[in-house]
Amino acid sequence: MGIDLPLIWFLIIIFGVMMYVVMDGFDLGIGLLFPLVKKEHDRDVMMNTVAPVWDGNETWLVLGGAALYGAFPLAYSVILDALTIPLTLMLFGLIFRGVAFEFRFKASPAKRHVWDKSFIGGSVLATFCQGIVLGAVINGIPVVNRTYAGGALDWLTPFTLFCGFALVVAYALLGCTWLIMKTEGELQEAMHKIAKPLLMVFLLVTLAVSLWTPLTHSDIATRWFSRPNLYWFLPVPVLVVLVSAWMYRAISKNAHHAPFLLTLALVFLGYTGLGISIWPNIIPPSISIWEAASPPQSQGFILVGALFIIPIILVYTFWSYYVFRGKVTPDQGYH
Repeated sequence: MGIDLPLIWFLIIIFGVMMYVVMDGFDLGIGLLFPLVKKEHDRDVMMNTVAPVWDGNETWLVLGGAALYGAFPLAYSVILDALTIPLTLMLFGLIFRGVAFEFRFKASPAKRHVWDKSFIGGSVLATFCQGIVLGAVINGIPVVNRTYAGGALDWLTPFTLFCGFALVVAYALLGCTWLIMKTEGELQEAMHKIAKPLLMVFLLVTLAVSLWTPLTHSDIATRWFSRPNLYWFLPVPVLVVLVSAWMYRAISKNAHHAPFLLTLALVFLGYTGLGISIWPNIIPPSISIWEAASPPQSQGFILVGALFIIPIILVYTFWSYYVFRGKVTPDQGYH
């Protein structure tokens, strides 16, 4: 039996996107929480918790896009054609955030508010557009003769807009629990106070998306609720409930690390649910990973490079987080 290269590459892309969601999620979440924090030194601390690692986090987004282009060129061309507007706006948001990171600490106090607004606006725009892209993929993309067959604004639907809002809530929760883990004093207390409301809103929007999706897509409903699939997939929602209860208790006890780790678990479970809903399609509802794959020779060639570069990315990512471990205090600056 031969090696299933499309499956291997699908797993690599899934891993890369998941790493991006986890690592850039709390990064973007800090920008989403900025309007709730008014003190200048607290905002400085918030940015300093991610300043050494934020640009490295986005490596995974580049890896995912490059892997999609090399391993599944049909999916790359169709998705970019269908979602040009939200993807372009997402990139603008990420650019504004990057500029704000570099310029905010160098600006005069009178001009710093400009870069605060850029940081907030870029974070909101990037996150919201990522949610729209996610919702559009779940909704499905029409393909005829291996080309996109829809319009420029087909992505603009109530469901995709709600997915954008849902991802804003998810990233805000990630950012909140990250700050609980990385800060202390008044800022940490403030994050503890908003963590519970954010968790409740997160669970509500997750429930809404989980119900909305099968109600509007019969094939997804069949996959989830037909037997024996129902028994195989039931642990996912059950684990969401158990992890949420554990997290609520951890927040109540003013735990430092557990809320963030449990939020990561919730995000992973949501990601798992998404994978179950669209499998085995890379362009829902009808183009599978095998139909969208590049020739085996191409996938095998780039797999050699991927197996070399991914361990390097993992090592320097681990090392950067290890070096900058521990709490961040107001006297620690970004240069």
